[in-house]
Amino acid sequence: MEPPPAIVIATRDRAASLTATLERLARLPERPEVVVVDNGSRDATVAVALGAGARVVALGTDRGAAARNVGARLVDAPLVAFADDDSWWAPGALATVARRFAAAPQLGLVAARVLVGDAERLDPVCAAMERGPRDALGHAVHGFVACGAVVRREAFLAAGGFHPRFGIGGEEELLARRLTARGLRVRHQPDVVAHHHPSPARDRQARRQREVRNELWTRWLLDGPRGAAAATGRALWAARRDDAAARGTVQGLVGLPWVARERLAHGP
Repeated sequence: MEPPPAIVIATRDRAASLTATLERLARLPERPEVVVVDNGSRDATVAVALGAGARVVALGTDRGAAARNVGARLVDAPLVAFADDDSWWAPGALATVARRFAAAPQLGLVAARVLVGDAERLDPVCAAMERGPRDALGHAVHGFVACGAVVRREAFLAAGGFHPRFGIGGEEELLARRLTARGLRVRHQPDVVAHHHPSPARDRQARRQREVRNELWTRWLLDGPRGAAAATGRALWAARRDDAAARGTVQGLVGLPWVARERLAHGP
């Protein structure tokens, strides 16, 4: 039997939802190692994670999605499955995906089918992924839902993990494209299932801003001039009708100096 992925959870101020998530993960038949990386919580998040027997890293500050990189560096498992404090993996999913990675050395990331809420509706991102081109390993994708992703740990770290400037929201595409550029396959496999019950304590406008900003940064970091210009045009057009898109576009433009420096230093 292949060893299951270790699970890495990045969290902040979500003690109640984290409690329920850790209880569900503890019941998984694969018995995975669970690492909780705390982004400077002010509630009982750290105590909850320790009480549940998870390995805990308290960062003391909010590193957003890059907190997952910290957890990935700590584990010895060759695979890392990400979860949020309000998401968990279906029983058997981790065993299935471990077999898939063992059989396909070219796999770098598997994106699961994410079912949302008690109604288990299909996440819209997953619906889009299922319309993508398919081969023997699954649907080829350039983005994914982070709380339903499993990565080959070594490849994930070599590609830089999640960018430390991106935060949470639209951080996935840059990683997916960097893995693909290294010759690895990024695939959606609909029979690998994760569940997500999004917390109501979410600032949807702030997340939308980050998504717009991060899409611009991704395009500017990786695309050629034509693609980067097209993405900028789309953002400016959306900004005319959407306040969150306008703020996200401004945030993206503020980041242009570091984007230019990183692109010059490392290339697309």
